[in-house]
Amino acid sequence: MSVRPNIKHLINAFPSAGRNFSHHLNRRPQPPTPKQDPYALLKEDPVQVLSDLWVKSFSQTRKPFQNLTGFLTKLDLWVLAYQRACAHATGSYPPKNAIPSHTLSSLVSLRDAVVHSQFRWNSKLEQLIRSPKENPAALLSRRRIESILSSGDPPFQDRVVQEVLLMILEPVFEPRFSAKSHAFRPGRNPHTVIRTIRSNFAGYLWFIRGDLSEIFSNVNPSVVLGCVGVSVKDKKVLSLIKSGMREVGKNHKQLEDEGRNVSRKKRKKGQTRKRILNDDEPKPDPYWLRAFYDFSPEEAAEVPSYVYCGILSPLLMNVCLNELDYMMENKIVEFFKPSETDSIWKYSINDGCHNPSWPEFVPSSGKKKTRKMDYIRYAGHFLIGIRGPREEAVAIRKEIIEFCDRTFGIRVIHPTLRYTGSGGNIVSEKGVGTLLSVTASLQQCIRQFRRLAFLKGDKDPEPLPCTPMLYSGQAHTNSQMNKLLETMADWYRYADNRKKIIGFCAYVIRSSLAKLYAARYRLKSRAKVYKIAARDLSRPLRESTNNSAPEYSDLLRMGLVDAIEGVQFSHMSLIPSCDYTPFPRNWVSDHEKLFQEYIRLQDAKFFCELNKSVKQQGLCLPQDKVSEIVWDYKVLGCYSDRFRNDKGTENTP
Repeated sequence: MSVRPNIKHLINAFPSAGRNFSHHLNRRPQPPTPKQDPYALLKEDPVQVLSDLWVKSFSQTRKPFQNLTGFLTKLDLWVLAYQRACAHATGSYPPKNAIPSHTLSSLVSLRDAVVHSQFRWNSKLEQLIRSPKENPAALLSRRRIESILSSGDPPFQDRVVQEVLLMILEPVFEPRFSAKSHAFRPGRNPHTVIRTIRSNFAGYLWFIRGDLSEIFSNVNPSVVLGCVGVSVKDKKVLSLIKSGMREVGKNHKQLEDEGRNVSRKKRKKGQTRKRILNDDEPKPDPYWLRAFYDFSPEEAAEVPSYVYCGILSPLLMNVCLNELDYMMENKIVEFFKPSETDSIWKYSINDGCHNPSWPEFVPSSGKKKTRKMDYIRYAGHFLIGIRGPREEAVAIRKEIIEFCDRTFGIRVIHPTLRYTGSGGNIVSEKGVGTLLSVTASLQQCIRQFRRLAFLKGDKDPEPLPCTPMLYSGQAHTNSQMNKLLETMADWYRYADNRKKIIGFCAYVIRSSLAKLYAARYRLKSRAKVYKIAARDLSRPLRESTNNSAPEYSDLLRMGLVDAIEGVQFSHMSLIPSCDYTPFPRNWVSDHEKLFQEYIRLQDAKFFCELNKSVKQQGLCLPQDKVSEIVWDYKVLGCYSDRFRNDKGTENTP
């Protein structure tokens, strides 16, 4: 039997295999595609590209985005993402013209892998691009490979992909978010939450406080993709997020904690691990900044972590909880829904909001005149204020629990219902009005100081010496502690008991430094330290045995020592009071106002009406004034209006 009948028989038996075989037989070898110059692909300004996306998203808040793959193909965005990832990894932001050509080629390869669905998350041994501080790829030993695979640090290329997705998706979802959420959003922070609660939550009888922190790490990926798919219809982006949320049992945070515990176990007891930093390696954060990060409450330290999504996780969490925000806004509308007995109603729209999702109804007569409700959320914590009967507050609490269980598959932790017969502690300030009192917890402050080893004891806490600053000079130590106190004073800026809290913090830090100086300079007690260095520790201290040393004033005049700053807030009169600046009810962040104004000016009808009103009022446009000045200088050599003014002053007696 010849070869041809055998091939014919195989094709009849397996038609799909036959087609593939004939395709390979008839395919001609293609010439290799020439490598494209990466510098030729840099055609646009990434900031302008993202600005156009922000404007488009703010102008089309209801329309979903069908195609976002076009943004993934722009190399300029990948270069910007690489710069931001380098700033996070090395502490320095590399300029665009300093990026070498081989790095741009690696970025092109990474971009093509993402666009053609060939990118794999957490690929530590097959990285298309590496961090500048990483060594180039070489032959690795078995032990080195095992250490790389067991480490909890994500690959550098994952960070670059996360930056690109964040730059593309944040403009898409930011205009669609509710004005009631304030966490992980540009222009919003814990201070905006506190000021909103203080301004809008006064006079409520019932408060419901809930915790949804379970959504930070325990959420079904299909729920997240379903919420994202409402506004994003691009299958390429959705599949990339889906692959990043693939359940693998442990996320980056858990792996990182385990790796840190293993390294601690391997380290011998009593052994200190010292390492010399490289020239291109970023220096660690200063002590005052690390101390403030550790001083922050546990709620502020919780950050969402969805497997390999990294910095994209907070945005995805807000996308999910945005469903809860809109449900509560609709509930507020139903709470104020007019009945047939209520004849007169006041109707107002949130004019300041870019996307008013619910109107605020305020009855002026009838049984519902005193009913009121409001809602606010920061990350996984929410607060609801209700002025009405207890049955309605209990029903809303039950509905929230059922909604979170049905929509997200999570349970609300401690959905407490609290009654305040007086409507909460009220603060009345001149020129501000009635505000809800917001105080900081002194017990929580003591617990945070105890965790930082500044205090010991519970009922009667006693300051401890600040041992991390043992080998630093007095000037450097005081400077570090002043920065910590200034940051704390700004952190408690809107607390009613700001003076009390900052006074306690200053006392703890000042006493801790006094104990440290007593041990360093052999002065035996804090009283001797205060006697020599004054209460604010601004005078120089030195060991009693070193009497032959030059005077501090002479060394300072020669520039051999630094000036010693006194520890701030040594007296209560030096501590600033609480900031009672009025906060508008329908507050909008500055960048949202900017986009709203820009979109309005882009409208030709609005611009014509604005130009017409300017001419009717007899005003002069800036462009016309500049044109007149330029024409006068070209023709007359001087400004004619100025000449007329000088002539008029000469004629006046």
